[in-house]
Parts: sequence; structure tokens; C-alpha cells
Amino acid sequence: MSLKGLFNPRWPGVALFDLDGTLVDSAPDLAAAVDQMLEHLGRKPAGLEKVRNWVGNGAGILVRRALADKTDWEPAALKDEILYNDALEIFYHAYGQINGRNAVVFDGVTECLNHLRCKMAVVTNKPDRFVAPLLNKTGLDQYFRIWVGGDTLEVKKPDPAPLLYAMEQLGGTRGTTVMVGDSAADVNAAQAAGIPCVAVRYGYNFGGSVNSLGADAVVDSLAQLL
Repeated sequence: MSLKGLFNPRWPGVALFDLDGTLVDSAPDLAAAVDQMLEHLGRKPAGLEKVRNWVGNGAGILVRRALADKTDWEPAALKDEILYNDALEIFYHAYGQINGRNAVVFDGVTECLNHLRCKMAVVTNKPDRFVAPLLNKTGLDQYFRIWVGGDTLEVKKPDPAPLLYAMEQLGGTRGTTVMVGDSAADVNAAQAAGIPCVAVRYGYNFGGSVNSLGADAVVDSLAQLL
């Protein structure tokens, strides 16, 4: 399959983008906030590489993974909801102060966004309160009509509802809309929504490869699509 020119003047009509790991490398800021949270609780910091593998399902799951110190954790092993709630608030406070400080836009992203002439939205599992500040600090806010955060609706990716909501808000259809993401949550949401998906290899995806997720295209840079 030739990827060159996949994004052309006629298609897509609507493009939906994940944020963390797709448009922006925010892992350094997330890791710093996670480590502040863990140290506040008297625990050892996790470090950047671990946190990279924990990002993708929203702040709540990120905090639960940090408390369990692993990507795959059993809910029954984290029965202390008081500890979890305290940890989540500590994380929110820390990340609110750090958000965007060390985040960088991935190579090829700006080139792609400048090329597209369609309506664009961000659909992310990041909590709503952190989306606009990160887009503003990285200069990406100018490209997007709307953004859907992890708590905009009652569900988040891999549920298809956030994608369908953004698509409908922008007047798109399943045949004219594409989802661009970096993880199984993005691909699964797109498949459930019935829209094509492009996956990027440089993102997080919980430490695994995106090649076997079933995306319609897999790229090393969004510039490959132009």
C-alpha cells in the first residue's frame, strides 16, 4: 500500500487526532508529575521509560498503574480507593503546574496539519482541563475546531463514542473521516466507530508495537501521508 498522497485535497473531510504520543511527546511532563505523586506518597519514582508505557487510557489508569508499578494490574489488588483518590489529586495538582513545560511536537506533525484543508479535532483520553493548555503551549490550538477530552463524555477511548461525537460535531461521515493515533485504544475505537485509522510507530502504545493492531496504515511520521 502506497501511503504517499493518502491525505489529498479530496480526503479526508474530517481528521481526528489523538494528542499524547501522536501530536505531542508529553511523557516527560507526565513522568515528572507521576514521580512527584509517588515521592509525596513515600514511594520510589517510576522514571520516564516506565511512564511512557503507562500512558494512553487517561489519568485515572495512569495513576493506578503507577501505584501498582506495572502496566497490567488487577483491580482487586488496588482496593484502597482512598489512597487512589489522594494519589489522583496529587497527580492532578503536579501535572497542572508542569503541563506543557517539556512537551514537544513530534516531527512531521506541523507539516501534516499545515497540509490538511479539512476540519480537524483532537480526541484524547487526557482530562479536559489539561487539553487546551497543552495545545496552547505547543501552538497546536490553531489547527483544531474542537477537542474532546477524557471526561467530555461519560466514556473514553477505546469506546467509539468520543470519535463519533467529534465526527458529528464537525459534520463528518464514516466515509469521510479518519482517526490518527498511536495506541490500541485509538485503533480499537476507530474500528468500533467504523472509520479508517492511521497509527504512528513513534508513540507510546503501552510499550508494544502498533504494526499488528489492524490500522489501515502505519507510519513513522505523519509527513509520509502527504
